[in-house]
Amino acid sequence: MVSEPGTPGSRVTISDIAARAGVSIGAVSFALNGRKGVSEATRKRVLEVADELGWAPASAARSLAGARTDTFGMVLARDPQNLGVESFYMKFLAGLESELAQRGFGLLLQVVPGAEQERATHEAWRRGRRVDGVILVDLQVDDPRVRAFQMPAALPVVIVGDPSLAGGLTSVWTDDAASMREAVRELADRGHRRIARVAGLEHLAHTRIRDDAFVDEVSSLGLQGVLLRTDYTPDEGARATRAALDGDAPPTGFIYDNDVMAVAGLTVALERDLRVPDDLSIIAWDDSVLCEHTYPALSALSHDIVAFGAHVARRLFDVVDGAQPGAFLDSTPRLRARASIGPAPSTR
Repeated sequence: MVSEPGTPGSRVTISDIAARAGVSIGAVSFALNGRKGVSEATRKRVLEVADELGWAPASAARSLAGARTDTFGMVLARDPQNLGVESFYMKFLAGLESELAQRGFGLLLQVVPGAEQERATHEAWRRGRRVDGVILVDLQVDDPRVRAFQMPAALPVVIVGDPSLAGGLTSVWTDDAASMREAVRELADRGHRRIARVAGLEHLAHTRIRDDAFVDEVSSLGLQGVLLRTDYTPDEGARATRAALDGDAPPTGFIYDNDVMAVAGLTVALERDLRVPDDLSIIAWDDSVLCEHTYPALSALSHDIVAFGAHVARRLFDVVDGAQPGAFLDSTPRLRARASIGPAPSTR
C-alpha cells in the first residue's frame, strides 16, 4: 500500500510537489531553493503546494531534531559591481566575521539582483534550515521583509536599522538624524547659506531619515537646501554635483551619503577650478581611508563600522538564545573635521 503525499508516515518529495502544482521537477527545485529560472507566480504556487503537503528537506528535519548549522545568513540585494566600491559593507562584514569566528560560526553571504530574489532566498533558508539566524540590512519604509520575519515560523533575525521601522523585532541602529543635523549646523556655523545633500536611494529607510533631518534642520536655520537623488555610485555623485553647481544659486556646502560620491564631488570641483574648501566645502558619510588620503582630506561623519558589525552579530547570538526583542543604539556618527570644510566664500 502506498501512502498519499501529506499523510502520516509519508515522505513528501519534490516529485509529489511537481505533480500537485502541475510544473516540472526542475521548476520545483528552482522555486524551493530561491533560484532564478521560474516566474514569481510559479514560485508562489510551488511554495503554497509545499506547505499544503508538509514538505521539508532532510536538513530541515535534522535541524528540527535539535541540530544547528553554526551559520548566520545575510543577503545583499544590489549590483555586485557597486558593492565593490563601497567601503561600508567591507568593514561591516569584517566586524561580523570577527565575532562569528570567536564562536566557531560562519557567515552565508548571498548577493542577489533584487528584492524578490532576496525574499526567495530567505524563504529557502527557512525551509531548509540552512542558517540559525539572519542579519537583515537595507531596511525600507514599510518593509515586507519585516512582516515576514514577524511570522511564528520565521528564523531569528536582527534588523540593522531604526527601531521605529523594525516592527518590534530586535534592531541595532545608528542615529543618522542627529548626525545629519550636526553636519548641517557645522556648515551653517561656518557661514554657508546654500547647502546640498547628495542622497542615496529614496526607498531605503536610513536615506529617508537623513532626508527628513536635513530638510528640517535647513528649514529651522533659515537656510536654502537642495536635495539630490543618486544610487550611491561615483558617477551619480559626480552628476548630482554638476547639476547643483549649474543651478542659478549654486550651493557652497555639500553633504554626501557616502565616501566615494564625496570623492567624485571633489573631482568635479577640481575640474571647474573650484578650490576646496575656499570655494566649496564637502562632508562625506562613513569615514574611510579614502577620505583621509584625498587632497584635501575629506571631512566625514565617522563611526566604528567594524565594531558596528560585531555588535550586530552579538545581538543575533542573543536572539538565537531566546533573548527578548530590543532596540540597541550602536553609535551616533560624529563629524571628523578635516581640510575639506571652511568658511563660506561670502564670509571671507
